[in-house]
Amino acid sequence: MDAIFAPDAADMYPPDRSVMVLETRLSTGLCGASRPGHFDGVGTVVLKLFNLVQPHTAVFGKKDYQQLAIIRRVVRDLNVPVQIVGSETVREENGLAMSSRNRYLTPEQRAQAPAIRRSLLQVRRRWLAGERDAAVLIQAYQAELQMHAPLGVIDYIACVDRDTLAPLTEVDANALLATAVFFDRTRLIDNLELDGTL
Repeated sequence: MDAIFAPDAADMYPPDRSVMVLETRLSTGLCGASRPGHFDGVGTVVLKLFNLVQPHTAVFGKKDYQQLAIIRRVVRDLNVPVQIVGSETVREENGLAMSSRNRYLTPEQRAQAPAIRRSLLQVRRRWLAGERDAAVLIQAYQAELQMHAPLGVIDYIACVDRDTLAPLTEVDANALLATAVFFDRTRLIDNLELDGTL
């Protein structure tokens, strides 16, 4: 049997609500730097969902790795009995991460957008070849993307620890290379775990 849980906003949010989940460490960088307060809403609605549905397991995509890390932290810190599973990013044949935002890309932007993934993979190759300096790897990504996607404007590119999202100077096997790129007003996110796997 298939079922869907789709409550109305009025059922989820009383008009006099006064309690929110505030995450104060993982939410400050990456996407959180340009979207203050966004992850407070995410943490709150996800915790409400867990309380209402009481699942044993919940699956969240790795494309929004910051969101995944924050939900894991909410579950850990508030002792929520839910196992959080990270699911690999679903991609188009050209490597572009699938997103509802992709439909806003012009044909020329859409042709260049897969360079986000290719640039991340190029950085991984440099890391596998022995480069460990985060600044060098970040510069390599910037140069690669500028060369193959001149219409893209980098919002951020960061090399962080996958658990804490803290910036790294020396890149180890628990590192995440995360990026957001604007094509005009369309903002695309992607990332890559620098662990040697594809």
